[in-house]
Order: sequence, then C-alpha cells, then structure tokens
Amino acid sequence: MNRKTLPWLVALCASAMCSAEQVRPAKDGATIEVAIAKDAPTRIRIQGDRIVDVVGNVQSSTGCDPRPPDAGAAGAVIPSTPAPVTSARGDVMLNCDLERGEVFISPVGAGDKPISLFISSARATYTLRLRRADIEADTIVIDDRSPRASSAATRPQRSASHVRAAKGMLVAMASVRPGAAYRVEDMERPIALWKEADFKLVRKVEGQDLVGELYSLTNISATPMVLAEQEFDREEGGVVAVAIEHHNLQPGDATSVFVIRSQEERP
Repeated sequence: MNRKTLPWLVALCASAMCSAEQVRPAKDGATIEVAIAKDAPTRIRIQGDRIVDVVGNVQSSTGCDPRPPDAGAAGAVIPSTPAPVTSARGDVMLNCDLERGEVFISPVGAGDKPISLFISSARATYTLRLRRADIEADTIVIDDRSPRASSAATRPQRSASHVRAAKGMLVAMASVRPGAAYRVEDMERPIALWKEADFKLVRKVEGQDLVGELYSLTNISATPMVLAEQEFDREEGGVVAVAIEHHNLQPGDATSVFVIRSQEERP
C-alpha cells in the first residue's frame, strides 16, 4: 500500500465510512427485517432525514423528552414529539439523540420472538422487525430514496402532530381501555379478502382525526402464507399506517393486522 494513502484511509474510517452499517432500502410503509446485537445497543438512523418518533413495546427511554429551546444554541432543531410510552414488560430500552435525530435501542431479555418498532420521520413511517443475534453493536441505516416531491403529491406530508396522533391511536388500539378521547366498538365482522384467509374486523377505535381497525386473519389453506403490509395499504382508503403481528402463517395460524386510516379519507 502506498504510504501516502494510509492517512487518507484512516481519516475515512474515523468519519465512520469504514464502519459496519446495515443499509436497508425502504419506502413509506415498508417492513424492514434486520438482525440486532442481543447484548449491545444498536444505532438506528434515516439516511438524509431525522427520526421524530418511535412506537413499540418500550421498557424505558432516556433523552427522549424534548428540551425547551436554548437561547445560546441558535438554529438548533428540537423536535416537539413527546417521549415514547413505556411499559415495565417492554422489549427494548431506548436512548434518543434529539440533536442528530437518531436513536439507540437495546433488547431486554432473551428469546426468539421478533421485536417490532415503528420508526417515523416527518414524511414516512417504517416498520422494523428486529431479530436478536450474537453479533457486535451495529448501525441500521434506513435508506429511503423515494422522491420527496412525488411523495408529497400522493400523500399529505406527515407533521410531528400527525405522527403523535398515529402513535396515540396505536397505543389506544392495544389498550383494554383507550380513554375518553376514543370511541371503541368491538365486533366480529367477516371481510372478503382471499379464499385462503378468514379475515374479520374485530375492533374499531375512532379518534379525532384517525380511525384504527384491528383485524384477525387466519390461514385456512393447506399451505404456508406470507403477508406484507402493502397488501392492506390502499391509497383510496386513506391508510396512514399498517402493522402485522406475524408475517409468516402456517396452516391454521392466525395474526392480528392493525390498520390506521385518516377520518377524512375513509372509504
């Protein structure tokens, strides 16, 4: 190796260009499956954008409370998104870097069950399905190259308040008693989907601007079934977010499907 190139390579590695990163191409609504270190924190960032919200089964969070603007830090951007809702039986510990718009997660406990998180920027929401693995600390990079102008034309740009509303709706859908701000209707309404599936609407939660629909889907065929969020994301239905509890169903297996829609654009 030429000695003149060595300092240059060292400088590149120092700037993280030589660090190991798991880059995952994605778009709004996509599901990203990736391995994370089971005994070390994992950094998550969005290429060219900022993370403004994290929704999931979070046990504890650090540094996620927005700070009031500092008069001595002119031009600093401090997100207005509140800290994530936490649970004593959560799957991850969360550490937020509000200035960089990045987060660090550490799994809680052991097991093979995937960890699901919703990661949101101001313009998109991604579903992460994380598998614990015996690997070193790493960085997950969400690389969304969707044209910004095109995305804004097809769907309204998500503001921080809109992300907070979607987060509140997800929490309400998973709660036994969502609170006075939501109207809950439990039901068992069959929905025509595919001949291989028994699909039922089992709960509807209505808020001020959003409505959440909880479905039960059972594989009634004789072959395995693989599900994707895009199959439940219809533009004409005003879909804001879709989440699937289990993506791979053996014959007879069932899963929950969460769909959040805009009240104004519901069919």
